[in-house]
Amino acid sequence: MGIPLLVSTKKHPPPESNLAGDDAPAPHAVDHLQRLLVETGGGGWWTSLFHNLKELVSPTQIPPLDLTSKPVAVKEIWGLYGYNKRAGVTSVVTHVAIIALSFALASTPAARRVVTETFTLVAPDIAPYVSKAPNPGGGGDGSPLPASKGRLPRFAPRQFTPPMAVVNNPDPKLIMEPTLVIPLDANVPNVNMEQFGDPLAPIGPPSNGPGSGSGIGPGTGGGVGPGRGPGYGPGEEPPRPGVLRVGGDVTSPVVISKVEPEYSEEARKAKWQGMVTITFEVNEQGVPQNLRVKQPLGMGLDEKAIEAVLKWRFLPGRKKGQPVTVSAQVQINFRLL
Repeated sequence: MGIPLLVSTKKHPPPESNLAGDDAPAPHAVDHLQRLLVETGGGGWWTSLFHNLKELVSPTQIPPLDLTSKPVAVKEIWGLYGYNKRAGVTSVVTHVAIIALSFALASTPAARRVVTETFTLVAPDIAPYVSKAPNPGGGGDGSPLPASKGRLPRFAPRQFTPPMAVVNNPDPKLIMEPTLVIPLDANVPNVNMEQFGDPLAPIGPPSNGPGSGSGIGPGTGGGVGPGRGPGYGPGEEPPRPGVLRVGGDVTSPVVISKVEPEYSEEARKAKWQGMVTITFEVNEQGVPQNLRVKQPLGMGLDEKAIEAVLKWRFLPGRKKGQPVTVSAQVQINFRLL
């Protein structure tokens, strides 16, 4: 397909001859250059200024604009085009069917079973802190002040001396390193401070806390924190596997032979008195085992109490008539006559 050519049929006058010579511009070229110049109407710059001021005072009247266009009606851009009642009814029926099917599937036994098996990943009520150590702990000496901030002592599988932020016996005869019964690889919070204390406690004056049984915190048991036990954190120390607690169908062991503890020479000279609390287990043969000092007294009286209780004999606790290993606790008073 060829491209059409537009040919002008208008006749142009022949170009005027250049009478001024070859170097002079043609007359039509001079006309074009003259049109590019601004017409000043003669005079200097003051004439142009006067003309502009006059135009500002009484501007030239411009004839009214003659409009030749006419408005054309168009459709609303927000309107509905081609609304079909059948399509609307089909859409409503489809949505209702989908909702009904969803309710029907949710009410099936399989769906209810899946819903009941779900669990919350994050509880909305989070405790102040939860120790990751498997052994909780707590302690204190009845101080009116809360437990002070400090570092935890060394972790060990057995405790002989509980930690204290305030040492009540500044001149002990036998010094033993305080420990907590926590696995060595346990991930618990700690701080790099010189004194012992609760790592999560606020900074304040040294205090063992309002708890009991030695240790640090509002709990009991020779540990650190609000729990019960020689470890760290909230909770209660669970019994060892195979060891039962007295209560329900488990009866308490009964002492059948008892040996009174002796007074240590250091405590006698210092006229030291008080009470030692010992926790232990009574096995099926009525023999005490796994003795631990829960509330120490010091001055060698803790060791004397353990020596005495090891010689005690019991009628073992029973469950459904069968002897079982039961946890027990005893308090031994040391009094000078």
